[in-house]
Amino acid sequence: MNMASTSLAMRTLLTVFLLNSFLQAQQPAASKPKLSAHLSAEEAGEDFVIQGEYAGGFEGGKMAVQVWAKGQGEFEAVSLMGGLPGAGWDANVKSLSRVKGQRVEGKRQVVFRKEQDKTFATADGVTLKIELHGKQVILNKETRTSPTLGAKPPAGALVLFDGAGINRFPHSQLDDKLGALKEGITSEDTFHDCMLHVEFMLPFMPEARGQGRGNSGLYLQGRYEVQMLDSFALEGKDNECGGLYRIAPPRINMCLPPLSWQTYDVDFTSAKYDKTGQKIGNAKITVRHNGVLIHENQELPGPTASAPRKEDDTPGPVYLQNHGNPVRYRNIWLVRK
Repeated sequence: MNMASTSLAMRTLLTVFLLNSFLQAQQPAASKPKLSAHLSAEEAGEDFVIQGEYAGGFEGGKMAVQVWAKGQGEFEAVSLMGGLPGAGWDANVKSLSRVKGQRVEGKRQVVFRKEQDKTFATADGVTLKIELHGKQVILNKETRTSPTLGAKPPAGALVLFDGAGINRFPHSQLDDKLGALKEGITSEDTFHDCMLHVEFMLPFMPEARGQGRGNSGLYLQGRYEVQMLDSFALEGKDNECGGLYRIAPPRINMCLPPLSWQTYDVDFTSAKYDKTGQKIGNAKITVRHNGVLIHENQELPGPTASAPRKEDDTPGPVYLQNHGNPVRYRNIWLVRK
């Protein structure tokens, strides 16, 4: 082959290569499969039945185990000596015992193993049997509810949503099955200092992880976020349920299992400004999650990074964030201070 033929062949190959590259670039990128998000126990499946909180006593004390479903029949058990969070467990104990488990094919049973595959515990949605100091301890499944669930607004309160005709969130959407509001809503009313009550339900998303697991947020004045996230059985960080992002984690992770109605009761003090518009005092917040104190008079040095409103001396609304996950809200009211 002479030099001219070689050059032509090389140009032809280069043209074919560039054409194929162009055509591949025009193809739509493969989209990630959408993770399932369930809003009812009926559609959640058998793994949801096993997930939950188990507690009981043994000779010498009490203990509890939180079991959370990780999808595809995989589970994790978190042991808490003394009892459940907010009900006996010492929040100062930072190390949690975590053991992986797998569902037994064809059965409503999960087996947790450690130490060279030795069976450590089994759970079936009713009881969890665990080996402790050479003896078997049986823990019963518990379903806890917040002591402030269904709290009635006091005299003088401003009701924002009651599910019975009052809805002060313009352009909001209603989940008819639950009688609750969908995510991504802003109140028409604004406020400075207040006490706020809101009830929320996080979806069951077993395959999701991290910030993709039932994510939303309560924004005071549209500026300061108290994170909403399915953080059941996790550590309780500042970007998990009850956390103040990049400011403070909750004192204790009080997140109940998904599909439980949960409560935030918030005492909020807005930032203070002088006559020239100069800020002279940070906003402060006290939060109770499911009736348990998780933040007390915590200073908020500035608005959350993703907040829709900048910080100034004007009043702001209640904003319930849409972060791409189906979160539901009900019984929302506040008392201006």
